[in-house]
Formats: sequence, C-alpha cells, structure tokens
Amino acid sequence: MKILIMGLPGSGKTYLTKRLQPLLKAAWYNADKIREMANDWDFSKEGRKRQSLRMKTIADYEKSHKRFVLCDFICPTKETRKIFDADIVIWMDTLEESRFEDTNSIFEIPDKVDFHIKEWNDTNHTFISKEILKNV
Repeated sequence: MKILIMGLPGSGKTYLTKRLQPLLKAAWYNADKIREMANDWDFSKEGRKRQSLRMKTIADYEKSHKRFVLCDFICPTKETRKIFDADIVIWMDTLEESRFEDTNSIFEIPDKVDFHIKEWNDTNHTFISKEILKNV
C-alpha cells in the first residue's frame, strides 16, 4: 500500500512519518534523501515531476512486494500527485505558507485526501495507523 504524506515544507511530514512508520512496519522514503541520492535539486516544474516519478517507482516496488510504504514529500500539484498515484493521502495542512515562495506559488490544495491533519500532536500517528490497519 502506497501512502503519501504531503504538505508544505515545514508542515510536519517527517515528524508524522517517523512516528507512523514503526506502527505500520512500513518502508519509508523521504523526498530530501531521494533527491540527495539522485543529486537532483531541481525544483522547476519538470524537476518536481521527475521527483514524483522517482518516488512512485520506489513506492511501486515496495507495494509489489506487499509492503506498506510511506513517502513523505511536498507533492505540490495535482499533476505530481497523479503521477505518484497514492493509495492513501495524508495532507499535513498545518501551515498557511512555507519559507519557499516558489513552492507556495505552485502548491495546489488537494481535492481528495484520506486524512487531513490541521495540527501537530502526539496522537495523529496512532489514530491514522489504527484506521489504516483496520481497513487492510
């Protein structure tokens, strides 16, 4: 199962994923680490599509081996979210804007999410993991 934890930079994607990962016993891929491995720091429209495709390829591999996979990345547009094609979307909606104007200017509010997180707390990961596991 491919789970996308998306949101603006600084919204708490990694914070949540770090706590969710052991509860789901999931593989976890962080976008910054994947960009670092690819040595690709291009944040243009094409660079963001390329990153979404990279994350999709990794996540699809994990899913094909019947594993949960968590991918935390900005995934700022409808197009990048369509490319990634998540089974479950968790939107970290905790910021009105990030420190990066280029990201703020292209970020599109998602049409459909499975979990809409509006604040950081110490219970989101527990609630989300229970909901995911009861529907598996």
